[in-house]
Amino acid sequence: MQATKHSDRLRSLLLKAANPVIESALVTHSENAVTIVPVAMQEYAEWLDSSAQRTKTWLSQIAFKANPGSSTWVPGDSDGRFVLLIWNAEKTLDALMTLPLSLAEGDYRLEGGLEPEILNKFVLGWGMAAYQYQNYKVASRNAARLVIPENCDANLVLAQLRATTLIRDLINTPASDMLPSHLAQAALDFQSRHQHVDVDICVGEELLERGYRSIYTVGQASTNAPRLIDLRWGNTTDPKITLVGKGVCFDSGGLDIKPSSGMRQMKKDMGGAAHVLGLAELIISQQLPIRLRVLVPAVENAIAGNAYRPGDIITSYKGLSVEVGNTDAEGRLVLSDALTLACEEQPELLLDFATLTGAARVALGTDLPALFCNDDTVAREILDSAISEDDPLWRLPLHQPYLPQIKGEIADLVNTGSVPMGGAITAALFLEQFLNNNVSWAHIDLMAFNISSRPGHPEGGEAMSARAIYDYLARKYV
Repeated sequence: MQATKHSDRLRSLLLKAANPVIESALVTHSENAVTIVPVAMQEYAEWLDSSAQRTKTWLSQIAFKANPGSSTWVPGDSDGRFVLLIWNAEKTLDALMTLPLSLAEGDYRLEGGLEPEILNKFVLGWGMAAYQYQNYKVASRNAARLVIPENCDANLVLAQLRATTLIRDLINTPASDMLPSHLAQAALDFQSRHQHVDVDICVGEELLERGYRSIYTVGQASTNAPRLIDLRWGNTTDPKITLVGKGVCFDSGGLDIKPSSGMRQMKKDMGGAAHVLGLAELIISQQLPIRLRVLVPAVENAIAGNAYRPGDIITSYKGLSVEVGNTDAEGRLVLSDALTLACEEQPELLLDFATLTGAARVALGTDLPALFCNDDTVAREILDSAISEDDPLWRLPLHQPYLPQIKGEIADLVNTGSVPMGGAITAALFLEQFLNNNVSWAHIDLMAFNISSRPGHPEGGEAMSARAIYDYLARKYV
């Protein structure tokens, strides 16, 4: 009876979190699942010494090397064969990532006795590695399926996978199908999945009426009108947390046009928006006791006769004037209005996500997002969660002596620094000028894209830092 209740509960969670990746990669039970025996590399010698002679002989004959991620079929005794997997105990999330698309299609189960925290990471890693973007092309094979272990926190893991899949899917979708109107629809879809979600969308000329001139100006050249998406959820008495995501659905660079090589993957320039929507999915599904607000300035930075120009001056929502040093530094312009709007409600915490600067990628590479924060305590706690969740971040300074580099001669600010060095810092300092009311603020400058495939991280859109931020919020607001 207990097993039946467990299966029924997991089946209910799977239905609640249903999407193609989760449905195809995870199952609640299987009569014929093959056992996976995960052995930490650090414990392999001890495990081998205690194994049956048949196992020792087999591994010796095939010259098996116990390196992290290596696996092999091993003939069993009465129970048949099993899969031996070597993993690094210091990188739990990576443990199963080589398996879903390398093992033969079929069902697999983990050997018992593992701690729940390890199981959570194992199942999450399996689901991440099973992801295949199939909106325009059918995958050549299905992922192998893993039976969800009983001691796994399936509710949390499935929610994390749903959020990760949402982020990846939004970023991977080409701009022809992910312009500002489509991004707005992605926010409206929350109302069909969750209760008590309100979405307000300010479109086109209405942006000017409300004073969001920076958002309007950047997006005015597109045939798909710019808009500001404003999603709210939660009890009004709970702590206010606001997320802002850069939603540049395609970035040509504007009149300061990018070269074709730089434009090729600019469908990903709404990666910040994808992250705040994915994080909202996770927060709402787990019913965190916070008052959540999500702001997404959604634009296409296009080229037309009415495109904004280098040298133009924009009066922002805050009232600060900004001279356009380069039309390809548009992300900080659209974020500026949204950040000022967010501060009007004095949230307890304001976080923004943005594919903002190439300078951050030069400093930290493509896999490591940069964290800027005006609150040392918040920064330390976020970094602790990043380590705990195997979802890395690296803090860079809001170095105030660089502030003169973005001060203007004929306007309050310029949207590009006066020197090419330190571009991630001057971009963060630019955003900081649009804060009010001493709000605690963190800014995450991320790639949101894998430039090549590795186990668990296929080439294309990627969730970076969303799990870390969720863990930080879940620890703080319980």
